[in-house]
Amino acid sequence: MRRKGLFIVIEGIDGSGKSTQIENLKAYFHEKGLDVVVTREPGGTRIGEKIRGIVLDPENQEMDSLTEMFLYAASRAQHVAELVQKSLDDGVHVICDRFVLSSYVYQGIARGIDLEIVKKVNAVAMQGLVPDITFFINIDDDEAFRRRAKRMSSDRIENEDKAFHLKVFKGYRELAKDMENVVWIDGMKSVENVTVDMTGHIDGKI
Repeated sequence: MRRKGLFIVIEGIDGSGKSTQIENLKAYFHEKGLDVVVTREPGGTRIGEKIRGIVLDPENQEMDSLTEMFLYAASRAQHVAELVQKSLDDGVHVICDRFVLSSYVYQGIARGIDLEIVKKVNAVAMQGLVPDITFFINIDDDEAFRRRAKRMSSDRIENEDKAFHLKVFKGYRELAKDMENVVWIDGMKSVENVTVDMTGHIDGKI
């Protein structure tokens, strides 16, 4: 019987280096001759990408926080059912840019929705699926703002004010320390050393 794939999630604030590390992990799996799918949330499927467009559209400033929460959960439900679970069952490893921890942080902590409500809604969306490893890339707040200032963004969430993003920073650090299978990664290290830290945790699981 073919071994199930590993579900790896990369989390962190905007500017933490997630995209770079996801590409490096993809290369790591390919070098080992292993099948891997790289995906993202919101998105990952045709329907999910349409939801992503609505959620992140800067013209949708009137979007209510509950609407935002349900849209993220809807994208996640489609993602899990259509792509993630099937890939894992087929023995394909999955690397996902953000998963449920993001909803807890952005909608629960930063938006102020009762965290238990966010957890219950997303428990339905995930259908029992939980990541094998969630890497939380932790970087200094000031460094994150410095990196973000260099990027042009038309993303409704990224364009939120500094107070919102400070809540996100704090929320990640509060929640990541208590969640199962979350590995803290020092994002202030060099790109190469961050990758080595991540692959070191994966090596014994594949």
